[in-house]
Amino acid sequence: MSPLNPRRPPGYHPASNQEARPMAGHSQFKNIMHRKGRVDAVRSKMFSKLSREITVAAKMGMPDPNHNPRLRAAILAAKEQSMPKDNIQRAIDKATGAGSENIEEVRYEGYGPGGVALIVETLTDNRNRTGGDVRSTFSKYGGALGEPNSVTFMFDRMGVMVYPKAKGSDDAMLEAAIETGFDECVSDDEGHEFLVSFDNYGTARDALEKKLGQPISAKIEWRAKTMTPVSDDNGETLIKLIDALDDFDDVQIVFGNYELSDTLLEKMG
Repeated sequence: MSPLNPRRPPGYHPASNQEARPMAGHSQFKNIMHRKGRVDAVRSKMFSKLSREITVAAKMGMPDPNHNPRLRAAILAAKEQSMPKDNIQRAIDKATGAGSENIEEVRYEGYGPGGVALIVETLTDNRNRTGGDVRSTFSKYGGALGEPNSVTFMFDRMGVMVYPKAKGSDDAMLEAAIETGFDECVSDDEGHEFLVSFDNYGTARDALEKKLGQPISAKIEWRAKTMTPVSDDNGETLIKLIDALDDFDDVQIVFGNYELSDTLLEKMG
């Protein structure tokens, strides 16, 4: 197991309240989106994406979150965004109802302006439509869609669980990480973020939930091994590319290894 380090490494950030501070990659872009004032439109689209993940999770496993870790994580993510309980239940019911959609997971990889590596995760009922939309969007903004596994080697696939600051001291949380098989616990003023490799996530997640209870969030993320600084000119185009991708209902999330300057963030704000 990797040595545990309580200090925050570059590019790591707690999932709770991500909009509150600029960070690299996807979280940094979420900060821009929030500051652009598109709250209502973003929330509506977010609920649609969250509902689709809940439906897929319920369909792939049992519709009971107590016996379906992926569904449990999807519901946590929905609650974190204040999604109404009725919406959550409708999404679960949709998975078990007659004539439910045949939705599959498809991951796209490519390069954006400035040579930035991007991973686009989608849930789609029409692979050809989604692939065409993603490919044309990359091309429109000076990027290029790559082959499968063309950029994932630049990322680590991690299981990430977040607990509130009040759950315990930094030392106590680090000890909990060691005892439950997590590789790392990163603590700051906002909370405690537990990180573990994807292969060990299931076992570590169950052990940590048993020890600390339900987390604020639990998810699988692609974490860049190293960040790529982007010039402001390329950064503006990159933001437009990610914005356009995020506008597609099929796109769940976009991960990247980019790092934008504070000057560009202020300009876009």
